[in-house]
Amino acid sequence: MEKQIPFTGILSDKAEENPDFFNWNRVKLRYCDGASFTGDSENKAAQLHFRGQRIWLAAMEDLMSKGMRNANQALLSGCSAGGLASILHCDEFRNMYSRNTKVKCLSDAGLFLDAVDVSGGHTIRSLYSGVVGLQGVRHNLPRICTNHLDPTSCFFPQNLIGHVQTPLFILNAAYDSWQIQSSIAPPSADPHGFWHDCRLNHAKCSPSQIRFLQGFRTQMLNAIKGFSVSRQNGLFINSCFAHCQTERQDTWFADDSPEIRSKPIAIAVGDWYFDRAAVKAVDCPYPCDKSCHNLVFR
Repeated sequence: MEKQIPFTGILSDKAEENPDFFNWNRVKLRYCDGASFTGDSENKAAQLHFRGQRIWLAAMEDLMSKGMRNANQALLSGCSAGGLASILHCDEFRNMYSRNTKVKCLSDAGLFLDAVDVSGGHTIRSLYSGVVGLQGVRHNLPRICTNHLDPTSCFFPQNLIGHVQTPLFILNAAYDSWQIQSSIAPPSADPHGFWHDCRLNHAKCSPSQIRFLQGFRTQMLNAIKGFSVSRQNGLFINSCFAHCQTERQDTWFADDSPEIRSKPIAIAVGDWYFDRAAVKAVDCPYPCDKSCHNLVFR
């Protein structure tokens, strides 16, 4: 693990790189537990101890004691597993502050879908089921969800976002590159390698593979339908092959950063947070967006 990480994108302290949040106090909580800071179990025989929830609470307690409790404005954000953590802990974070503090949450690339893979299986559901069971996540999931769904289903954001009471912004690529590689078309679901090239580079996808990925986008849009109705929530779903766009400078705010209707991500998030404008931006389907910074893997 790196000893130091550069603060770029939403963490930058330069106005020209981060126009709305450059002069905020910014803290990055390193991800370490494998369950978006919700695990709390142990297996003494195997010498396994999962303490994600306790780590989260200890970190928040420490930051609050250092002055964070006096903030007038707060934003809990994260990308990928951290984006899921921002959803799971959003209301908990809100309740740490007084009602006078403006608190909102931002999930970047955290909208992991309970999707069927290319073999007709459920790769990511199987993965999540293992995590939830191994780490004792159930007790730290929202009761409003676990009262009517199984714990694994309640680890999927699509079953959580409609219940989050705190204003929440969802930023996600419609063709999330991590989900394509690890959930939709992982090698385990593609033993003959038909998806190998497409998995690494969207430009090498066949028409039938693109159609399959368009179905994934449709599933994502269906998952956020109810969420998007709420006036307090924000949305930016761009038709890119990407994953995590807030902490990379080139995708957050740059001369050629991704846009929807001429608005880059940084401005969209700022407009939403500061109530300058409602932001419910959903891109047209691939390949219409020419502003994407698509990821290509080797």
